Amino acid sequence: MKVLVLGAGNVGRAVAWDLKDEFDVYVGDIDDGKLKAVEEFAASVKVNAANFEELVEVMKGFELVVGALPGRFGYGSLKAAIKAGVDMVDVSFMPENPLELRDEAEKANVTIIFDAGFAPGLSHILMGRIWNRLDTLDTGRIWVGGLPKEPKPPLYYRITWSPKDLIGEYTRQARVIRNGALTAVDPLSEIKRVHISDMEFEAFPSDGLRSLLESVRAETLEEWTLRWPGHLEKMKVLRELGFFREENLDFTLKVIAPLMSFESPDFSIMLVEGEGVEDGERKRISYLLYDEEKYGFTSMSRVTGFTAAIIARLVAEGSCIYGVIPPEILGMRIDTFSRIVDEIRERGITLKEVEGDAAPDNSRGRA
Repeated sequence: MKVLVLGAGNVGRAVAWDLKDEFDVYVGDIDDGKLKAVEEFAASVKVNAANFEELVEVMKGFELVVGALPGRFGYGSLKAAIKAGVDMVDVSFMPENPLELRDEAEKANVTIIFDAGFAPGLSHILMGRIWNRLDTLDTGRIWVGGLPKEPKPPLYYRITWSPKDLIGEYTRQARVIRNGALTAVDPLSEIKRVHISDMEFEAFPSDGLRSLLESVRAETLEEWTLRWPGHLEKMKVLRELGFFREENLDFTLKVIAPLMSFESPDFSIMLVEGEGVEDGERKRISYLLYDEEKYGFTSMSRVTGFTAAIIARLVAEGSCIYGVIPPEILGMRIDTFSRIVDEIRERGITLKEVEGDAAPDNSRGRA
């Protein structure tokens, strides 16, 4: 089967590397330098993702597409896949709602799985499993971060993905469920100190729930993104001073991106927890993930790219129906959930179900 991986960045490279032994893999990008970096394990195709008709024509030569482009290209890529009549798995954090394309995908007999990376992605799959196991889910929370093992001042963060999408986390309202109702929260208005796996982090509410807001019912449902202490207050000051406004963003990134581009191995950590009722008794179900950079891939590219590659295999095998499918559906099915978890572990990523006392200590939370 011919597979096109759109995007030759860190995540796209990880996807292509993971699929190379089972598929005829091509990587598409507009950057010749990035394409050259994948030639050792994949063929390359120069393509401009901003040119819709060009993208459609390129996609027609493939049976499956995996999207690993920045969020601004995500929705257009999905529409191009539907027009080309090719299945697609996508990890881009697009601002649009992919579920709006459901009817078009079904009519075209195309399978689209969006938000198929780490968070959103694996986070949704784990929450979908928790929701399916409990009779009633009262509280669901996702705590997730990708961080340098050796943070450096002044920002204590290393960029391993799209810088503009990173800034978007600090400016976009975070949609959460509180008291059973959809609520929008300023992401930097609530900063908490939490402890997970003997490490202390800052956490802020982030807009990563997306399709979970529609598919999972709970009194409380939140995603919190983790950073090393000291980072978020500086992001808050920059935002308040206007440095994150659209007209200033390019200048801002020229200044701060180099400060977050130092050499340090990264790690990924995620705790997905749910509390509710099962068979009339209170119960907490939690999944804890931890991974470190290895084999020439950042941890963030591993947990994102490998998850997408595993899901791509499910689509290639015909395990998913036509239409636009949110990732939590894969978690609600025991067959696809077990397959994904098993394969994640086979790639050296630690993922385990933990007891209730693994929940973060929020006693020092602050607004």
